[in-house]
This record gives sequence, C-alpha cells and structure tokens, in this order.
Amino acid sequence: MWAELDEGAALFSAFWNAPIDRICIENPVMHKHAKERITNYEPFAQSVQPWQFGHGEVKRTCFWLKNLPPLTPTDVVEGREQRIARLSPGADRWRERSRFYPGIAAAMADQWGGLQPINRLAEAA
Repeated sequence: MWAELDEGAALFSAFWNAPIDRICIENPVMHKHAKERITNYEPFAQSVQPWQFGHGEVKRTCFWLKNLPPLTPTDVVEGREQRIARLSPGADRWRERSRFYPGIAAAMADQWGGLQPINRLAEAA
C-alpha cells in the first residue's frame, strides 16, 4: 500500500511541477502521508460539488490550480443525494466513484477554454 501511495504522490508531483503555464489537478482531499510525499505541495485552491454544476449529488472534488481562476457554479441544484458515499461494495464501485461529472467539465471548458496565453516576455520585463 505504501508503494502505491509513493507512486501516486510521484504522479501528482510530476503534474504539479510540470513546466507549463496553467495547471488544474483534480484529486480528493489528501491525508498527511500523501501531502508529505508531494514535491512542492500546496493546499488545494478550490473544492466543488456536483450540485453546483447541474447534478443533484454530493461528492466533494478538490482542484489544485496554477494560473487559473476558481470555477464559478453554473447550475445550483436542490435535492442533493449522497449516492456515491452510499454505494454498495462491488466489482465496479471504483469505476462509479471515479466518474467525473459532465457539468463540471463543461464549466471548465467554458470558463477556462478562452483564457489568453500567458505572455512570459511581458512577465520578465
């Protein structure tokens, strides 16, 4: 289990420290052992819920953001269900728990897709 934690932390570190302008990493809330293994770890910038983006479910998702603004909710839904937390054990439970909600993905595309490139020359001046 520790080897898998180290592998996951190394992957997260590679993404977080990649030499690119804008980064969004989606990940659940981390425990202290994961945080200790991530190079240049910083706390998440935002957490969102599917019910903020048109899905009547509760499932907290955290975003680590670099050079991206936090997402603005697009469609707040009443009648929130904790379906994911109540899933029965089974062979496909992991698959259902790892699904990403289309409403959140659409908000990412709409709100971040039109951002202008970061001008590195202007920043250096």
